[in-house]
Amino acid sequence: MDMVFPLSGDGDFDLLLKRINEKYGMKTRVNGVPALTAKPLIDSASLFYEIEEDLLKLKLAIINS
Repeated sequence: MDMVFPLSGDGDFDLLLKRINEKYGMKTRVNGVPALTAKPLIDSASLFYEIEEDLLKLKLAIINS
């Protein structure tokens, strides 16, 4: 395994990401809308990719149509 990529914006995962980084030296990645993703989770990830709110709104519009 090269990277851990949790599918959650919950800040409870920050300790897990820190442990994975420290113990195994693996990269961790979080994708999310900054306003909806816990800051401790963003800070503990090796990489953070911002999802723009417009993209999220577009997906919801497609789902609801």
